[in-house]
Amino acid sequence: MSRTIVITGASSGIGREAAKTLARGGDHVAVVGRNRQRTEAVAEEVGGRAFVADFDRLDDVRSLADRLLEAYPRIDGLANNAGGMVGAHAITADGFERTLQSNHLAPFLLTRLLLPRLLESSGRVVSTASTANLMGHVRLDDLNWAKRPWLGGWRQYGTTKIETILFIRELARRTPLQAFSFHPGVVTTRFGQDSRAFRMVNLLTQGNYGISAEAGSVPLTQLIGPTTVGVPSGTYFDQLKPFGRMSHQAKNDHLAEALWERTSELVGLPAHL
Repeated sequence: MSRTIVITGASSGIGREAAKTLARGGDHVAVVGRNRQRTEAVAEEVGGRAFVADFDRLDDVRSLADRLLEAYPRIDGLANNAGGMVGAHAITADGFERTLQSNHLAPFLLTRLLLPRLLESSGRVVSTASTANLMGHVRLDDLNWAKRPWLGGWRQYGTTKIETILFIRELARRTPLQAFSFHPGVVTTRFGQDSRAFRMVNLLTQGNYGISAEAGSVPLTQLIGPTTVGVPSGTYFDQLKPFGRMSHQAKNDHLAEALWERTSELVGLPAHL
């Protein structure tokens, strides 16, 4: 039976490559992206369905969840791949720092809203994290990074990747779902395009740094696939290697629980399931 897999950030990069691979394997892919033209093009390419949503607006995430639940009586997998880093500190219409919202609040909200359908289908949740978690630091009293120097946004980006790992670990603790996070490797994509450091690296290497998006998508397709992963739910992978290096905060069970509760409050959901 064909599975239904939702992939956010699927209009380009590793999301697009994962959509292509999963579709070739017989899965139906719900292609979620911000750019309508690119999202619809990928959906047509993989024989899936396009869903346009801007994660800078939480109402878009709520609308996306409604549309997905209306479209699919069964959801077998959710790949939270959308997100990124912004070079300048900026606040969304919802009142949250953009990197926090796109990398943590929006995928948390989408997962929670789709959770009943995922549980009915014994589905799987996979979130794109990063080794950048090693340079982050979560402060529950400063999730918006308003009390600390911005410095190009790198530490906030790393912090949101700690939050990604913590979210997946807590999701695994609270539900019977299989849930994993992973670092795809340093991938040559549109990521960080407004970062001066990434523009310099791209210039110096003539765009030849990192691995291809196709190679970076392999952990996503493996972890969201139907086969048994063979490690505990909640595990963080460095590419295909389980138990990748994590900051001490990413291993903190109490912080995972507190972050879940605080995030639930911020997006207007009860902490309990």
